Amino acid sequence: MSDSAQPETAAFNELQVLVVRLAEELANFRRRAHAAEARLKEIEGVEASAANLDVAARCADLEKENARLTAKLETANSRARQMLERVRFLRQQAQAAAPAVSGASAGAGGDR
Repeated sequence: MSDSAQPETAAFNELQVLVVRLAEELANFRRRAHAAEARLKEIEGVEASAANLDVAARCADLEKENARLTAKLETANSRARQMLERVRFLRQQAQAAAPAVSGASAGAGGDR
């Protein structure tokens, strides 16, 4: 029994050493994975805040451009209203002058 027990014991001891080494390697891999995940979260946090800053800056630029374009639109609307008022005034002047002109030509034609 001792002859067959020694190889089994040796195999068991070897297997035990391998299991301990594998457990140590697994623990090492876990530590590295946790460190990598923590680093990744840190990087993502920095990138997210940088992205948020980019978005905030872009938003501010767009708000400025919107204000500038709104001012231009209001100016254009004001000018269009002024031109419309001038056209109405000129139309009224033309309509007021038209009866006087047609009355004058009718009167001139009646005198001949």
